[in-house]
Amino acid sequence: MNQKTFIVITSINPPNRAMQMFAHGIRQHGGHFLVIGDTKSPKYFQLEGADYYSVERQIETFNDFASLCPTRHYARKNIGYLIAIQQGAEVIVDTDDDNLPYDDFWEKRELNQSARVYEDAGWLNVYKLYSEANIWPRGLPLDEVLKPTPKLGHLPKINLKCPIQQGLANDNPDVDAVYRLTLPLPQNFDTSDSLALQPGVWCPFNSQNTTWFPQAFPLLYLPAYCSFRMTDIWRSFVAQRIAAVNGWPILFHKATVWQERNEHNLMRDFEDEVPGYLNNAKIRNMLEALPLIPGVDAISNNLRQCYQCLVSAGLIGEEEMPLLDAWLAIQKGP
Repeated sequence: MNQKTFIVITSINPPNRAMQMFAHGIRQHGGHFLVIGDTKSPKYFQLEGADYYSVERQIETFNDFASLCPTRHYARKNIGYLIAIQQGAEVIVDTDDDNLPYDDFWEKRELNQSARVYEDAGWLNVYKLYSEANIWPRGLPLDEVLKPTPKLGHLPKINLKCPIQQGLANDNPDVDAVYRLTLPLPQNFDTSDSLALQPGVWCPFNSQNTTWFPQAFPLLYLPAYCSFRMTDIWRSFVAQRIAAVNGWPILFHKATVWQERNEHNLMRDFEDEVPGYLNNAKIRNMLEALPLIPGVDAISNNLRQCYQCLVSAGLIGEEEMPLLDAWLAIQKGP
């Protein structure tokens, strides 16, 4: 693994099996492992190989942003991204404290990929290309679940640059509460070729096993003033829209982690996902209608347009915009 690769998680737990495996892997393979705490985190967190940031240390590091960002929220993870960027990250790997790495997780991350390519505009249920099961990713509109999908091996294969790469997760993959309440787990994905979604193709991606390269770092921003279960999904929609205007495909690849899921109340998850069930398709339409401008230099303005659109639609609270501005100010630098 590249020495400038940073693994970032947020956790309220003491060092568990997943964190221990990440810390051990970093010691073996190189790189950096950032753990971002919250107000419910243990008072004393010690794990060799992990660089732990308590809330107090977060405020010392990024006072304005860390003070604005709500506590007891997954969006505290944004502070980890900023720390990685400030420390010269060349690759950021986004994951969680209940995802455990396979050996191939530690392979060097490459911007250039050989992948099957899908380019028919609209929604695509990527999970179906890697499984015979009736399974779909969290965030896919429910009326898209049963639509037919192509065979992965029938798609053309080319080389291309992919600044955002979503790895799958085995055993307990990232599915929504409707799936968890009605259909069986565990489920595993096959190890077929990677798949690149060309601009105009939409599939939600999450924060559980995702690789980001520098040109896409500003798109890491997780909104804080929306449903907890939607923050990474709606981020993915914003990221896909801005990636599309820049001609960047979104890559999906085989599972390099498996999940041993933390305890969840599924009915509470369902309640928190209702805004997505009702609005994910609408969000895609709103974002596609925005007059975004291509170019890395335009990403900040494009981010503001996207999130202002979601705020104006009443899907994200107005408090989001000052927090986003603080994020962008740090990204811009002095």
